[in-house]
Amino acid sequence: MDIQAAIGKTRQFFREVKIELKKVTWPVKKETVASTSVVLIIVIIVSFFLGIVDLALSRVINLILS
Repeated sequence: MDIQAAIGKTRQFFREVKIELKKVTWPVKKETVASTSVVLIIVIIVSFFLGIVDLALSRVINLILS
């Protein structure tokens, strides 16, 4: 492949990316903060749940092996 052809294809790719990004509907700050809050709360809940399950299972294994 010719270097000029590669440069031309790369430029065309970035032109198309720019056009597509103009079509995107970006969320407003309020939506972004709300979505981030929901994700963080779910991560905290799941991590506590998994921590409790891990603690319980490790105690069960220790009882079996003792």
